[in-house]
Amino acid sequence: MEPTGTVVFTTVGRPQYGFDLFSLSLDPNLINPTSESRLTDATSVNFNGHFLDENQTLVFVSERSGSTRIYQVRPGDTKPEQLLAVPGSLFHDRPIVKNGRLYFVSAHEPPEKPFISWSAVYSAGLDGKAVVRLTPPGVVDYSPAISPSGKFIAVASNGSRPWGGEFHELYTDIVVFRQAEPDKRVVVCERGGWPTWSGDSNLYFHRQADDGWWSIFSVNLTEDFQISGVSEAPRRITPPGVHCFTPAAMQGSKRIALATRRKGSKFRHIEIFDIDSRKFYPVTESLNPNFHHYNPFVSPESGFLGYHRFRGESSAGESTIPHLDPVMSPVNELRMLRLNGSFPSFSPAGDLIAFNPDFAAKGGLKILKSDGSKSWTVLKGRTAFYNSWSPTEKHVVYTSIGPIFESVKATVQIARISFDPSDLDDDREDIPADVKILTREETGNNAFPSCSPDGKSLVFRSGRSGNKNLYIMDAVDGESDGGMGIYQLTDGPWIDTMPSWSPDGKLIGFSSNRHNPDNVNAFSIYVIRPDGSDLRRVYVAGCEGSGDVDRERINHVCFSADSEWLLFTANLGGVTAEPISIPNQFQPYGDLYVVRLDGSGLKRLTWNGYENGTPAWWYGGNEVDIGGRLCLGSGAGDKLTGEFAEPLWISSDL
Repeated sequence: MEPTGTVVFTTVGRPQYGFDLFSLSLDPNLINPTSESRLTDATSVNFNGHFLDENQTLVFVSERSGSTRIYQVRPGDTKPEQLLAVPGSLFHDRPIVKNGRLYFVSAHEPPEKPFISWSAVYSAGLDGKAVVRLTPPGVVDYSPAISPSGKFIAVASNGSRPWGGEFHELYTDIVVFRQAEPDKRVVVCERGGWPTWSGDSNLYFHRQADDGWWSIFSVNLTEDFQISGVSEAPRRITPPGVHCFTPAAMQGSKRIALATRRKGSKFRHIEIFDIDSRKFYPVTESLNPNFHHYNPFVSPESGFLGYHRFRGESSAGESTIPHLDPVMSPVNELRMLRLNGSFPSFSPAGDLIAFNPDFAAKGGLKILKSDGSKSWTVLKGRTAFYNSWSPTEKHVVYTSIGPIFESVKATVQIARISFDPSDLDDDREDIPADVKILTREETGNNAFPSCSPDGKSLVFRSGRSGNKNLYIMDAVDGESDGGMGIYQLTDGPWIDTMPSWSPDGKLIGFSSNRHNPDNVNAFSIYVIRPDGSDLRRVYVAGCEGSGDVDRERINHVCFSADSEWLLFTANLGGVTAEPISIPNQFQPYGDLYVVRLDGSGLKRLTWNGYENGTPAWWYGGNEVDIGGRLCLGSGAGDKLTGEFAEPLWISSDL
């Protein structure tokens, strides 16, 4: 039986993006612009644009359909036109139109082995027909650029190398090939990303220099470079002291549009760098000093500069983040919804979802109608995470209270939160609740509770022994003498964490690095019976003993209704887009997958450049249609404020 039901999950930062594409006219003297024009319609998230002409005809990527797809909009259009959707692809990126063909990245063809990105470069007619893969089989390509004549294509390529787990900087090479001969590829520079052409013989690209500053580099190509190779070493163009990313060459001049991060500023801005004078010309800082601006692009004759940014709170268009946002699923009977929050858990009837809002604001615990129409605050002013709704009590939710991802000695408590369901009416915002702490304060870090199907027991992770292992305790009285007490389920000098009780009650699934305790990044799925017997590992990335299985980083495991499928987040598909080009993602390789309990039938569920995780799987009957009539146009949700972070690993204190 194929997986069915509804999956609700989290995507780091994505609900707050509110990206639209903007443009401004470029003054030949590079005088600061005084205004900008919005090119897209403030619907969903729109990014990574490309101008076709000086009329600002635009192709771009949008997530308005529930996946990243390519659209075109012309001046005067009220709505964009979808250009292409490759069958089976839920990820399209970096569109470019040249000589009547569309070039783009897609991630719909799986590689033969795990830990290799699915991203590859394709071309198609503007009618979406005659799709051709330009990337050779087994090779990974990102960020295509087409030369002005259309004869040459440059990509940031990982070649056929397996992904090494890096993402702060992808160790891609700049590779060039003729449009007519995509199999004859030349590495013109090792280490580089996001290439852009200046004429047909010069390339700019970004990489992190040896002094730690992200900088723009240049390499020149001779006419016979495919025969003679490239003898010239790449030349650094931008100086140290300022981070420079995602260049866009301005044709007919020695100028580059780029994104920068400067000392003393936490915002990414667009500037123009003049190569001859070595001078920067600010563009967006005077217009929107407190917004991030991403991935500039320039019209063919350099008359206009485009970029994407948060559209602004006062902007016309979508200004509310829906509580639940539909995401396209690759499995017909499996529905997917993105939650504006973390660690969702369904009520017994499936009509409510418990979740944790913003951790930074100590958002506590909220309850949401499963159609997304209304939410209530149950606990606030405290950090809470990882929820489990009692399967037998519609008024009881278990959660962890205290700092997340801390040491074994940090005080984190398991709490039983109970409330009166009759308080869940439309006139209330906050509802009273009773908070009962089930674990003893002196026992340190206790977190990640999961309730048994009969509602009598909780399995959770505790660091009380000095190691993070699993324990089971009474779901009502906790560690007190009035209940069944507590017993240790797993024991060892490793990390066992994020347990999930199967619906049939027979198994507990969890993540562990017990196969490699010295590696805090190597987590795999294990299952065990509640009495501690029949412990075994579920091999996902390969068979037992293969070289790939110990590279698994798998977390957030939960079960299907029949306890035969496992849903989880993992690093199996590598990185789908250059992480430097998007806001902060802690683990941009995190995508959702399902696999059978015996390790067969692996299916990927998400494709994007983000971190997707903390899923919950509703598998009840048809009496509740989770999200079936989502209140997307009702104004239900949170205010869109554009509060997201730049990559935290970019430091200006060098």
